[in-house]
Amino acid sequence: MENHEPDDTVKEDLIFNIITRKIKQLPEAERNLFEQGSTYVGLNAGLCGLIANGLFQRILNVTHAHIATGLPMAVIPFLTALIAYKGFISLPLNTGDLNCETSTITWGGLVGLVFGALYPVILALPMNGGLAARYKSAPLPEKGNTLTYWTRISKPVFRKMLFPILLQTMFAAYLGSRQYKLIIKALQLPEPGLEIQ
Repeated sequence: MENHEPDDTVKEDLIFNIITRKIKQLPEAERNLFEQGSTYVGLNAGLCGLIANGLFQRILNVTHAHIATGLPMAVIPFLTALIAYKGFISLPLNTGDLNCETSTITWGGLVGLVFGALYPVILALPMNGGLAARYKSAPLPEKGNTLTYWTRISKPVFRKMLFPILLQTMFAAYLGSRQYKLIIKALQLPEPGLEIQ
């Protein structure tokens, strides 16, 4: 049984180079949308993290360490969503591994939902719970009631975060669709230097 890995790697590199060359032919605004799309998803995730952080701080009466919690709640979700979007959408589009618009929309929506919206909200819970325990700003649960307590605390936050969660999910799905269409448009462009007669 022969190993065809080198041929597969050469083929992937060739596809990547063709797609990259074609993307560079797009108008600047479209090229920027394709190249910076993951940054937009990351920025929205950072914003979701800051909103969730503020909501948990209000519920738990945390008045200390706003910068100490705000900075990681913006940076960590930003980086996580950026890397996830690049890994699940941008890179597969660039290598030709993601070649179906429906799949691109679905993956974009999932990345937006999980990494861009739910993860920042869930991350804000232990961070602010730890601050509430440290500064004794809110009554904490007794042993055995922990899950019930944190579920009760989280419900109003998730209710208020419903719109940002839906918005982030729809935005990432829409962005995936736009990027897929830009790939198709780029691939239909003639090679530079070749004139069609």
